[in-house]
Amino acid sequence: MPGGLPVEDGPGLRAELEAILMIVDEPAAEDHLAAVLERPRAEVASALRGLSAEYTAQGRGFDLRQVAGGWRFHSRATCAPAVDRFVLDGQQARLTQAALETLAVVAYRQPVSRSRVSAVRGVNCDGVMRTLVQRGLVEEAGSEPETGAILYRTTNYFLERMGLRGLDELPELAPFLPEVDDVEAESLEGTMIAEAVAAAAAKAADGSGEAGRAAPDR
Repeated sequence: MPGGLPVEDGPGLRAELEAILMIVDEPAAEDHLAAVLERPRAEVASALRGLSAEYTAQGRGFDLRQVAGGWRFHSRATCAPAVDRFVLDGQQARLTQAALETLAVVAYRQPVSRSRVSAVRGVNCDGVMRTLVQRGLVEEAGSEPETGAILYRTTNYFLERMGLRGLDELPELAPFLPEVDDVEAESLEGTMIAEAVAAAAAKAADGSGEAGRAAPDR
């Protein structure tokens, strides 16, 4: 542009890297990022290290780290007390209907990936899954061999809060659910699962006399 600063055609490399790393579920490898952005790996690696150094110099509350063979955003260690207070502050709040339905799908389909849970419910469940993990009701259970997606399962704390001795005490519903790919049918499946878990919770409450243990309230 005559008489002024040059204008880039589209976002720069650093901006593109930030946008991608904001949505990844696991560390992104330099090779993969370079291939997606059609840039040399050395250039991508340099940009990533530059961003990491920049965040540290600015004292930002997040950090860009190279872990497990890739790069991912993390909360800065110095901010851990504030993060812990935020996470634990809602521990006593009851789960939303969306969280209960997501938890129900994990209980019946485990080990299961986020994408599979989203397909069953018919909506994106990434945020809800993070909440369930933070509350100790769901945990990682390895990865799917075909896709590398992280798999999730319920925890012992889930059984405790549901008043169950084991998953075999959940209503006998999972073996009879239709194996379909249609999103609408899978959404119906999610409703059926949620109703079954609600019934199990009610049964546990009647049997133990402890209504507080019938539904997760952490």
